[in-house]
Amino acid sequence: MGAAQQRSSMPGVRRAVVARRGAVAAVGGAVVVDATLWALFPDTFAVLPTAFWVMAALALAVDARPYVVANRRASSIILPSICFTFGVALAWGLVPALAVQLAAMAVAGVRMRQSSRRALHLAVQHAVALAGAALVAGLAGLRLDTEPDWDDALVTVAAAAAWIGCRYGLDALAARVLRGDRKPRQVQRWGLELFATAALLLLGPVVLAAAQVGLALVPLVLLALHAVHRMVRSAGEYERAARVDALTGLPNRRALQASVAERDAGPGAHRPERRLALLLLDLDRFRTVNDALGHAHGDRLLVQVAQRLAAVVPPHDLVVRLGGDEFAVLATRVDGPGSARRIAAHLADALDSPFALDGLTIDVSASIGIAVQSERGGDGASLLRQAEAAMYDAKQRGAQVAVYTRDAEHHTPDLTLLADLRHALRQEPAQGLMLYYQPQIAIATGEVVGVEALLRWRHPERGIVGPEELLRVVEPTPVMRLLTSRVLREVIARLAAWRDGGRAVRASVNVSVRDLHATDIAEEIQDLLLRYAVPADLLQLEITESALMADPHRVLDTITRLDRIGVAISLDDFGTGYSSLQHLRRLPLSEVKIDRSFVLGMAAHAGDAAIVRSVIALAGSLGLRVVAEGVEDERTWRLLSADGCHAAQGWFHARPMPAEDFDEWLARYRPLRPGREPLATT
Repeated sequence: MGAAQQRSSMPGVRRAVVARRGAVAAVGGAVVVDATLWALFPDTFAVLPTAFWVMAALALAVDARPYVVANRRASSIILPSICFTFGVALAWGLVPALAVQLAAMAVAGVRMRQSSRRALHLAVQHAVALAGAALVAGLAGLRLDTEPDWDDALVTVAAAAAWIGCRYGLDALAARVLRGDRKPRQVQRWGLELFATAALLLLGPVVLAAAQVGLALVPLVLLALHAVHRMVRSAGEYERAARVDALTGLPNRRALQASVAERDAGPGAHRPERRLALLLLDLDRFRTVNDALGHAHGDRLLVQVAQRLAAVVPPHDLVVRLGGDEFAVLATRVDGPGSARRIAAHLADALDSPFALDGLTIDVSASIGIAVQSERGGDGASLLRQAEAAMYDAKQRGAQVAVYTRDAEHHTPDLTLLADLRHALRQEPAQGLMLYYQPQIAIATGEVVGVEALLRWRHPERGIVGPEELLRVVEPTPVMRLLTSRVLREVIARLAAWRDGGRAVRASVNVSVRDLHATDIAEEIQDLLLRYAVPADLLQLEITESALMADPHRVLDTITRLDRIGVAISLDDFGTGYSSLQHLRRLPLSEVKIDRSFVLGMAAHAGDAAIVRSVIALAGSLGLRVVAEGVEDERTWRLLSADGCHAAQGWFHARPMPAEDFDEWLARYRPLRPGREPLATT
């Protein structure tokens, strides 16, 4: 066995030893305590009825399948036996309930391979919880051996509340005192656990009532326990799916953010020698793999990269897939940039060996950006932003590894612009971001049929940043998704306002290839449409030919889902790219937009006019609308009318304008129709 294999096997050996010791401690402790209770209270156990023994047996049986709450520490489990032990405590007192609970927990401890410390921790929690419930029941004089009334029901609820308060109060106290966890657990992370616990506890009196009718009915409670188990399991699967990358099985961006927050406030956070470092890996030239071999092979390569990274990263660190060809490693035990660089070199070495795909040998390298946490209390978004800046710095300098420094962004204008935009997007309203709207006019009727939303950004120091420069900087980065999300929200809110004012205008929004590769953009748009009560046919997304050809398979999947919810798709800048007629036929498009470079020249050049006529005829044969961009004079407008173009957009009708100015323009606009005879082409 090699050294690497020996190192990888050591954690498994240690876990097995810990599990065996935990099993011995759990079973041995339960036997000792139960024997002691039996010796101290023989009369109590001697008079217990058959119903008690049936419930005790069921408690041991159900704890063979304890409920584990997803994405929580290992001590956060729910024992289904509490249903029976809580009922035992209410009917026959604390001593029998405690004996059954400890025996059932021994079964759960063996099943879950718990350590001795964790088994003791859970035992103390449940013992204190049962004592609290029994105390409330005793003080109220509750005895569930007769027909219960409403007062008994209220006392039962109070006893269940005492059980929950004692167990989770003790858990929180232990986290604060023993582990130094100063950050309270978030309320939403308590919800499922408290609900399932309360459901199990309140089933206890129901089991007792069933036992009074007939013992044969008691095992039927197993069906209710199964339902609770399925609820916890389904919720856990949903939570895991939200935190796991579907392709590689690695944690995703959301899991990274949560891990930074939890590890920053968890054990060891007070030790200055232990700092967090985020290493962002962007695979070099990965797009060529997709272009040459196809999307399926690209995905398989990403899976192999994920497996290789996970194999070389120690268990106390986290490997994450952020999306596309971006991975990240959250290192939790670094003492500065030097140790972080050593980790980066280790990751680069792991990727040096070629990857094999169907007999092909593929070499992979990565640009790595490093951000070392400077102080405690930082958030994952800031750490990720710094790692991104370092990674782009590495790419621009041709280096494999770069460490983020405070002045690195100032030395790179693009990175500064990116950071400023990210900061602007976090504000409400977004600082300096403005949406302008340019009307689209139906040529045959002169009516306003839609608008295109155009983004403008007034930078506090640079002034107006042109859309070309903005997209050049933003499109290759995750900030593009933040920007598109903000634009979509504002446009859909504006559509709702126009519709409420009696103006049902369709709005077109430009989206990038990064947006189309996002798996959640269709769901995001659907949620926004429902929130603002806007019909889906009032929103249209514009994609470019270059975005279409970057990854046709993934783009097709996204726009197909958008088409199913009723959002129209327009192919922008048609004629400037290299999309094939096969793609044009297969995609669920509603519209093509002729690029302004052809429209501007059609009145003066016969070649441009012929291209425009051909595009209009082609789109018409496919049942698509045609919008001509760059219509700036009457001659072009009339020529488009003669060729059968559906709509025009350009300065001839109106320049892009803010929403308030557009409302005023629309109020005084009167439709203008072209004459029957177009002007001749010169």
